[in-house]
Parts: sequence; structure tokens; C-alpha cells
Amino acid sequence: MSRATSIGRLSPPVAILRHAALLATGALILVPFVWMVSLSIKPPGEIFSTSFFLWPKQFYGVENYTRALTDAPLPRYMGNGLIVCAVILALQILFCAPCAYALAKLRFPGRDLLFGVVLIGLLLPHQVLSLPLFILGYHLGILNTYAALIFPYVVSPFGIFLFRQCFKTIPNDVVHAARLDGLSELAIVWKIMVPMALPAVIAFAIFSVVGHWNDLFWPLIAVRDQSLMPPPLGIMSFKNEEAGNDYGPLMAASTLVVLPLVIAFLAAQKWFVEGMTGGAVKQ
Repeated sequence: MSRATSIGRLSPPVAILRHAALLATGALILVPFVWMVSLSIKPPGEIFSTSFFLWPKQFYGVENYTRALTDAPLPRYMGNGLIVCAVILALQILFCAPCAYALAKLRFPGRDLLFGVVLIGLLLPHQVLSLPLFILGYHLGILNTYAALIFPYVVSPFGIFLFRQCFKTIPNDVVHAARLDGLSELAIVWKIMVPMALPAVIAFAIFSVVGHWNDLFWPLIAVRDQSLMPPPLGIMSFKNEEAGNDYGPLMAASTLVVLPLVIAFLAAQKWFVEGMTGGAVKQ
């Protein structure tokens, strides 16, 4: 038996302990989502009941989900989220892929310095830049428009970093062969590098869509018009400071907002894992 095989195989007690830890961690992560779905099918009286039970004594799901779709224009909010996420993702790939290719395969003065700037961008929370971005949006006259929700995210340091790490695993001989065939550098990016890095693109797409679909902080600053609100900001319409929060429809709306992300991740989880691990392995 080789040393690598012996390391890869764990003893039964260690394997059981590892799986138990993974199951416990997964359960802790799932508990809020299970509780959200449970509240979405309960009547108001049972939501505030002192007894703990997941399945309601009186099923109230039809009423809660109907109100979630009718009391507020939830389909419009989700449509806004779809438009914003799709445009952001397309622009991010359009800008990040050539930048990552330049940092991974081209040699020019200041390349390492530029990569250091990208790493600094990874460390900065987006909230730090909210005030200058708001002032810039005001001077550009794009506040309270779709452009205000999109322009701060056009360039993604994480996207550049992820694509660079994946592009570096592609042999330089492939790039040299493409140049001999007469392809320009941009043609190499879109015809060679991006198709070969498709798992990384899918992994980044999941990160991007989830992050901007769930974003509340920047939309709360950038838009006021209800017709432009993305899902997280839109479902705040169920919050009533005078009468109290309407938790049944609120949880139903939250479930409907989360559901597309869960379906998308389950459909693309294979490529997601491959894309996240591909750049860490030397070819």
C-alpha cells in the first residue's frame, strides 16, 4: 500500500468523528432555513406559541404564500434581482477574464504590483467604499436607477483572483500554440482560456449571483423607487413598525427568494466544487 493511499484512508473512529462533525455543522447551518419554512406555513397564533413544533397544527401555507405574492410585488422584486444579477455577472466576466489572463500569462512591468492591488481589494469590505460610491453615483446622476445597483460591482477582485489562479494551471504551450495560429490575446481569452476554465466561471457565477441576490446594504442606499427594489429590500415591505412584523408572509416571501438560489446551487454543485479546487492544484 502506498503512502498516499494510507494517508487518504482514515481509521474507522476518525472517519466516524469526521462525519459526525460534518453532520452536526450541516444541521446547524440548516436549522434557520428549516425554521423559516416552518414559520411560512403557520398561522399567526402558532408562530408566537410557547410550544416548539415544526409542523403546524393548522396548515396556513396557502394564505401566507398568497399574501407574499399579492401584498407586495414580490415577482417584480425577483425580476429586478434577476436583471441586476445577470448584468453584473456578464460585466464581471467581461472585465475580470482579460485582467486575470494578463496577470497569469503576460509579462509586463508592474504586474506583481497590480496583483497586490487585487489582493488588497479582496481584503476591503464593500461597506468601506459605500460613501465614496454614493457620492460618485450622485455626481453621475445614476442614483435610484438600475445602473446604481450595478456599477459598484462591475470589477470583482475575487473574480480576477479566481480566474488568475485557474488560468495559471493551463499550460503555457496552449497559449503559445494559439498565438502561432494567429489568435490575438483577446481571442485567446475568449476562445481558449474561458472555455477551459468553465468550472471556475460557474463557481464564480454562483458566488456572484448569491452575493448580489442577497445584498441589502447597497440597495438600501442606492434606490428608493419600489419598482427598482431587489428581493431583500423588497421583502422589507412586510415590516410594519406600528402593527408589528407580519412573520407568516415575511417567511413565505423569504422562502421564495431563497428557493431559486438553492435550486441553482444543487444543479451546479459539481462544477462549483471543481471550479473552487481547480486553481489550487498544480497541473
